[in-house]
Amino acid sequence: MTVTDNESRSTSLSEVLRAFDPAQEFAIPAGWTQGRTAYGGLTAALAVVAAQQTDGAPLPALRAAQFAFTAPATETMTVQARRLREGRSVTSVAVETRSGDSVAAQSTLVFAGARDSSVEHTLIARPDVAGPLDCPSVGARPGAQPTFTDHFERRIAGGAIPVTKAVEPEVLWWMRHRDAQGVDPAVALVALGDSLPPAAMTAFSDWAPISTVMWSIDICADEAVDPTGWFLLRSTSAVSRGGYSYQTMEAWDADGQLVMTGTQTVAIFT
Repeated sequence: MTVTDNESRSTSLSEVLRAFDPAQEFAIPAGWTQGRTAYGGLTAALAVVAAQQTDGAPLPALRAAQFAFTAPATETMTVQARRLREGRSVTSVAVETRSGDSVAAQSTLVFAGARDSSVEHTLIARPDVAGPLDCPSVGARPGAQPTFTDHFERRIAGGAIPVTKAVEPEVLWWMRHRDAQGVDPAVALVALGDSLPPAAMTAFSDWAPISTVMWSIDICADEAVDPTGWFLLRSTSAVSRGGYSYQTMEAWDADGQLVMTGTQTVAIFT
């Protein structure tokens, strides 16, 4: 099934996923773009869906993934997944996303069942912040935010605001999908996980282009998350040098459980 631009200007995530068929060319919904390319979180989420639909035994939980964004995904994309290896507890899947004549993204995903272990700890503390409803909404700044942001509710819990010459480049926002009803929890989490502005943008003195090059994630939730719930997302630029920012990322659910960590390499053009 191909979705036309006119049909998809306000297409919710739930509707996008119902229309998506990895076996067919897919028209990128106009409301899910950032600049001239598809929103990276959507590209990554579609890779997860394509992996889940590969032939073979049902996959266990998504544990880790790497998404290399190699070219803009514009107008349409095709998403092809293949299982690389199926072990007793771990299955690896490769996903190639093409747009036009280019490979737009190359992804590797690891699905694995839980195992008993005597070693358990969580050493990343959740910031002590107010709940989402007690935090201010992110103000609208016409022309300064990508179209995909309309699909998320966003509240500022701390950190800095983009383009404020921040000395400590950190973004800390509560986020949730406006419509993720019925969406697979891992797919919804991946689609949400890339939604913050890159932390380095808080150090900008004026708006300038940015582009994600590589995004690596680890999903550490004890059980499936609520795809419709609030999540506290934090991105921190650890190093910015030579036109690239290297940032760390974390996500906690509304109960304070750390559900995802990650790193991201971001090209900055200022």
